[in-house]
Amino acid sequence: MIPPRDSNDLCEQALSYNPLHMTDLPAMDESALLAQALAWREDGQRVGIATVVSTWGSAPRPAGSLLVCNDSGQFAGSVSGGCVEVAVIEAAAEVMREGAPRMLEFGVSDELAFSVGLACGGRIRVWVEALE
Repeated sequence: MIPPRDSNDLCEQALSYNPLHMTDLPAMDESALLAQALAWREDGQRVGIATVVSTWGSAPRPAGSLLVCNDSGQFAGSVSGGCVEVAVIEAAAEVMREGAPRMLEFGVSDELAFSVGLACGGRIRVWVEALE
């Protein structure tokens, strides 16, 4: 469970959708996304990587799809075509702060997944880890 946010919380920055905090990167392949994550890390930022590890049924993105984000609120890539990105970015912010990786699962039967839009009838599992 993600703890409540206060006004200075990292999640708040990551979810602001302020164009100044978002990357201007076009759709990228996985190697370009990993290169971006490494560049952020080399710049001294905390970095989170979310990877689709399995899918079942109708899923918006295939296994291996990535989303990378940093503690400045920038992100690139996609694990769900927009359906659950907000929840994944929130989890990545927590992982970046605490360091413990976690597995997320979204499906049409999960209340959270439905509330964030994964109504495609499928199920996805997403591994979220910090880049150290």
